Amino acid sequence: MDAPTRSPIPAHPIDYETGSKTNLGLIVFITSITAIGGLLFGYDTAVISGAVGFLETHFSLTSTQTGWAGASVILGCVPGAMCAGFLSDRFGRKTVLILCAVIYIVSGVASAIPQTFSQLLMARFFGGLGVGASSMICPVYIAEISPEKHRGRLCALFQLGIVIGIFVVFFTNLLIQRMGDTTWNTLWGWRWMLGSISLPSAVFLVLLLAVPESPRWLAVNGQMDLARRILTKFTSAAAAEKELSQVLAAAAEEEGHFGELFTPAYQRPLLIAVALAIFAQFSGINSVIYYAPEIFKSAGGSVDSAFASTVYIGGINLLFTFVAIACVDRAGRKLLLIIGTAIQALSLAAAGLMFHIGHKGPGVLICLMAFIAAFAMAMGPIPWIMISEIFPGRIRGRASSVGVFTIWAADCVVAFTFPVLNKSLGGARTFWIYGICSLASMIFVLLFLPETKGRTLEEIEASWKHGA
Repeated sequence: MDAPTRSPIPAHPIDYETGSKTNLGLIVFITSITAIGGLLFGYDTAVISGAVGFLETHFSLTSTQTGWAGASVILGCVPGAMCAGFLSDRFGRKTVLILCAVIYIVSGVASAIPQTFSQLLMARFFGGLGVGASSMICPVYIAEISPEKHRGRLCALFQLGIVIGIFVVFFTNLLIQRMGDTTWNTLWGWRWMLGSISLPSAVFLVLLLAVPESPRWLAVNGQMDLARRILTKFTSAAAAEKELSQVLAAAAEEEGHFGELFTPAYQRPLLIAVALAIFAQFSGINSVIYYAPEIFKSAGGSVDSAFASTVYIGGINLLFTFVAIACVDRAGRKLLLIIGTAIQALSLAAAGLMFHIGHKGPGVLICLMAFIAAFAMAMGPIPWIMISEIFPGRIRGRASSVGVFTIWAADCVVAFTFPVLNKSLGGARTFWIYGICSLASMIFVLLFLPETKGRTLEEIEASWKHGA
């Protein structure tokens, strides 16, 4: 754990606009392909929402086993995220992206053909390795090839890919569910749902052939000629030489030990990263994403209307992610988080009230759509952004892996416990618990979170050292 490793994100991000030309179109094209990894991330984690009800019947699952069905892919995300940084440093960013695509394909096929519940869990866990690795590598790769001026929006394409994947899979699940009756869905429908990810994964694998290796990874691994050739596709030869010298200089300063994370200078950013990761998941967001049809059925909706409601949820999630992209560099991280977490707490409290009074109308859907909108514009993208920008450059890679690990560990807890909480406490108390967590996150943001909008990475680093 203490062995020094190279940080996957440079302390001085590449700014191709220092040259006489910038091929921004090519960079956006490459970034968009990489962001498909985010789409598969969202697709694979949310696909269980349509299948879980039929899995319960097909395998005669208890509430605890249903929790395992929802959490199995997340269990794979934890080691996937932790190993991705080491593997990409050793073998390259593109190589690991290709590996992720292969894992998605194999897992999709394996999830569609299991004969036992244990086989299903193993297939979903294997897919989680790809989800965890892509959640670590895709943002890193995008950050390494993006011009500094456009890095925020380009990095946000990964989050956009996630919510597009969630929306697409909700719509796909609806179409598959309508292909047959309950008996057909119990026997075959869930297999088509879980296996459907193999098709977009195959497209991702083919498109990756057009993606170059990260020039920064090539430079720090001694492949200067290839790094130079790739950089000159993005900018002028003179600017490429300047950027290569900056990358090498930054890499020389990025040696450090994992234990440095726990020194006084870095304790506050570590606390912020871990706390944001936990609060984001303990808001209950993935209880809604993973178990949406079951929530709406328990609120009195039919099977078909429950599946249709998930499409509305996915659409709102997608729409308000664009709000985050438009506002995060203008309004700032802190203000968006305060507004978002406040709305989360109110909407979750209202959703709990709907369950408490036995409301069978559209009230639950309206409350959860408000919650999703608030999360999508703040707590969805901002923890990923801040985890990548609040740590000093020389330990940013390992420090970011702690934040990503915490996200997936907390997500696993939520995915596993929701069926148990919902059955033992009921929908009202379950959503009230999530509302209390959102209120606590708002208080944390008010008291402890600094604003990082418009500040360089070096200014942020200096603020920790001076106790600002």
